[in-house]
Amino acid sequence: MSTQKVFTSSGIEIKEVYSTCNPMQELPAEFPFTRGIQKDMYRGRLWTMRQYAGFSTAQESNKRYHYLLQQGTTGLSVAFDLPTQIGYDSTHAMSEGEVGKVGVAIDSLKDMEMLFSGIELEKITTSMTINATASTLLAMYIALAKKQGADLKKISGTIQNDILKEYAARGTYIYPPKPSMRLITDVFEYCSKEVPKWNTISISGYHIREAGSTAVQELAFTLANGKTYLKAALEKGLDINVFAKRLSFFFNCHNNFFEEIAKFRAARRMWANITKDLGATDERAQQLRFHTQTGGSTLTAQQPINNIVRVTNQAMAAVLGGTQSLHTNGFDEALSLPTEEAASIALRTQQLIAFESGVTQTVDPLAGSFFVESLTDEMEAAAYQYIDKIDLMGGSVNAIEQGYIQQEIADAAYQYQMDIEAGRQIIVGVNKYQSEEKVNPDVFRVDDSIRQTQIDKINQLKAERNNDAVSLKLAQLKEAAKGNENLMPFILAAVEEYATLGEIADTLRSVFGEY
Repeated sequence: MSTQKVFTSSGIEIKEVYSTCNPMQELPAEFPFTRGIQKDMYRGRLWTMRQYAGFSTAQESNKRYHYLLQQGTTGLSVAFDLPTQIGYDSTHAMSEGEVGKVGVAIDSLKDMEMLFSGIELEKITTSMTINATASTLLAMYIALAKKQGADLKKISGTIQNDILKEYAARGTYIYPPKPSMRLITDVFEYCSKEVPKWNTISISGYHIREAGSTAVQELAFTLANGKTYLKAALEKGLDINVFAKRLSFFFNCHNNFFEEIAKFRAARRMWANITKDLGATDERAQQLRFHTQTGGSTLTAQQPINNIVRVTNQAMAAVLGGTQSLHTNGFDEALSLPTEEAASIALRTQQLIAFESGVTQTVDPLAGSFFVESLTDEMEAAAYQYIDKIDLMGGSVNAIEQGYIQQEIADAAYQYQMDIEAGRQIIVGVNKYQSEEKVNPDVFRVDDSIRQTQIDKINQLKAERNNDAVSLKLAQLKEAAKGNENLMPFILAAVEEYATLGEIADTLRSVFGEY
């Protein structure tokens, strides 16, 4: 805890935490953690400043990572291209036109080695936004850490590994829900023993919100999915007081400043009660830790410089809401992947909030506001109405299979679009205060030729590796998939022999099928 005194520019001392005289009033780091999970919050340690980056080849992304680290980013966040996300090598016909476009192409451990060249995994925290193929990418990361000589007990980071929101909102799933859930709980079990500091899932509301949900729906569907993962792990015999400490969440932050702050405060309180009801007694297993990304779908291609203001507003709400980690979007993201300039401004936005705004100097600065406290209660009550309905349906998997969650999101997205078109919802520069603009801003482009680069690398890899050893490891993985063994050791063994991502995914497809 920080004991250093903090003052305003006028010399007024700022207390670490403010509360009423009411002894019943909750304090930070006390159940149910509405006010934050640390007693001193940002006075003790700032949030992790991440920049989500990945494009083209591993070599190109590696250059961007070194640039971001030089600019002061404190955690890396890896974006993967669509073929990597859905288990296709760059050589696959389905990969044409998509290699390296929305993230980096990772076909094998060779690419992972290049991606983190010159970066010690034991000294950095890495977030990987990957779901259907999460077990394979995590295995590659662990294999690389072993090659670097890292202590696996010390490597830390997060893997998204949240397949339920893919069925509900995003679409990058491969296998049916039940084998997908098996892969997720296998990762929980494996990491709790082998990589204990790794966050094994980032239960994601971000994509639910980007698909058009309301803030309440984002809150409700995310926590309902979290509850489903808890139950799946409990059914596997895992200890909730152990595995729940390694769950984290990933929320969106949109434009309605106070609604977003109330959402984060309600989320902590709700999750504390959900975990407690399912048997968690350790406070750290009851705490909701979360990463926030500012709202991509709120950014406009029109007057893109306005997006700097939007991102600042959203980032400030995330900080006032008590986030543990934050990514700020580039102002040009409605047009392309972020340029270096846009990525740098996005990171500077976080640094300005951290070091110049003063909002980090006390815990939960808006606590006690009649408006914020009331809105927190109302967000919680509205979210529980959804969660209770999903519970009656038998949980998130059933609700998704019945199309309920997808339909609720679609209805909300439709209503929002109708409000914009009718002028009830103002988007500055889009349906009000428009201006004439040049159509040719500087945008970041990824050349299609990199697919050939990746194909050449795969062909060279297959010529140089021990193909008999690869075949043996894939056969062993296939047999394990037919039974009930934890698949992570088998995936890791295949990765270490330089089996490709597509080969591993195809092996599992042959047993699990596709959804």
